[in-house]
Amino acid sequence: MKYTVQIVGVGGQGVLLASMVLGNAAMAMGYDVAMSEVHGMAQRGGSVLSTVRFGDGVVSPLEAAGSANMILGFEPVETCRNLPLGNKDTVVLMNLDPVLPSMVAAGLEEYPKMEELTECVRSKNPNLVTIDATEIAIKAGKAVAANAVMIGAVAAMKGFPIPKDVLHETLMSQVPEKFKELNSKAFEMGYSAIAN
Repeated sequence: MKYTVQIVGVGGQGVLLASMVLGNAAMAMGYDVAMSEVHGMAQRGGSVLSTVRFGDGVVSPLEAAGSANMILGFEPVETCRNLPLGNKDTVVLMNLDPVLPSMVAAGLEEYPKMEELTECVRSKNPNLVTIDATEIAIKAGKAVAANAVMIGAVAAMKGFPIPKDVLHETLMSQVPEKFKELNSKAFEMGYSAIAN
């Protein structure tokens, strides 16, 4: 068994924390794990891509384009942009909350309509699952917990090889004590949003 998750988003969304949680959870399961991170402009809201590969005999974090088992999209445009990392069988989990680039925020460009973005993904991949992770995180207590919502959602995805309890336990080991309750609640709400 070998499994590859391509996690895409922009700086500040918690992409790197999510990759650490998935990688450490896979190690807790006894899998070989290889990870690579392309920070890009991570500090300035630029593109971030992290690859997490795990399974039996995994030695390299590099995966051929089109071979991802899952694309975990923290940001809609970044999800669309990175679709070539997967194929028609790749599972795509996409957060519907946009992070507006500076040109859009300044009113000089327009962000695509969400229906257009989901249609863009569906036209290339029928396995799209969407979640409004930020809205769920706000209900859990704080928008910043959106990455915990996304990790919980991954736990509910059909065929994902790491069980929910291992992901939850790993997440709890990665967050500071004062944020454990918030992240635990966000994780459970993300799980429920997909499982139901």
